[in-house]
Amino acid sequence: MLLTIDVGNTNTTLGLFNGHNLKFDWAFSTDPDKTSDEIGILFHSLFHHTKQDIRSVKDVIICSVVPPVMNSLVAAVKKYMRKNPIIVGPGIKTGINIRYENPKEVGADKIANAVGAVKLFGAPVIIVDFGTATTFCAINGNRDYLGGVICPGIRISAEALFEKASKLPRVEITCPSDVIGKNTTASIQSGLFFGYVGQIEYIVGKIKKEMREDNIKVVATGSLARLIASQCRSVDEINSLLTLEGLKEIYYLNTKG
Repeated sequence: MLLTIDVGNTNTTLGLFNGHNLKFDWAFSTDPDKTSDEIGILFHSLFHHTKQDIRSVKDVIICSVVPPVMNSLVAAVKKYMRKNPIIVGPGIKTGINIRYENPKEVGADKIANAVGAVKLFGAPVIIVDFGTATTFCAINGNRDYLGGVICPGIRISAEALFEKASKLPRVEITCPSDVIGKNTTASIQSGLFFGYVGQIEYIVGKIKKEMREDNIKVVATGSLARLIASQCRSVDEINSLLTLEGLKEIYYLNTKG
């Protein structure tokens, strides 16, 4: 089996694939202070809980946007799984042409998302990723990664509001039944949620105009994709684990499988 690992700023997500089928997925908080042994014990706990044999893992592939985590994570994979993981980075085959001014600036997670989206939904495609940051990536019909947009994530915005406005409470991110809030909590929830829905609709529309292509699919991913994108008319597909799917495809592009 193949273990895919997506290290994000907030969470680390794991996907266990049997061939091309995702069997299990797990997530835990990303912590640069975790030792390789702590990560290894966590691996064993997750596999044991789902009655999977960790020795069944044939290969491991990792994408990360948190460099301080990598030494401990790679050491844990080598020690507890006895595998040398594939790391998504410069020189790896993706089938995507990076047209960014500095290709090294494109996050490994964005590359994995692009590969996964093109494989599952074709090109041209726009990917909206609801992570710590909300990001938009544009891939044209020639599979060129054109660039994108980076915005503060909805949770970051909510925390900033709570920290900087002394009388405003911390709120749960939810889909309000009405736009007009009848109390402070409901008003904040409405502003956060519908503000982000509006942001998605506007930015996607502007990206489509600049791409000047027909039949551009819009795919949403990330932990909040189903909550927010379900209210966005511009979103065609929702796949919360798109990064893991992309990592799987990158693995097969770089090995004989």
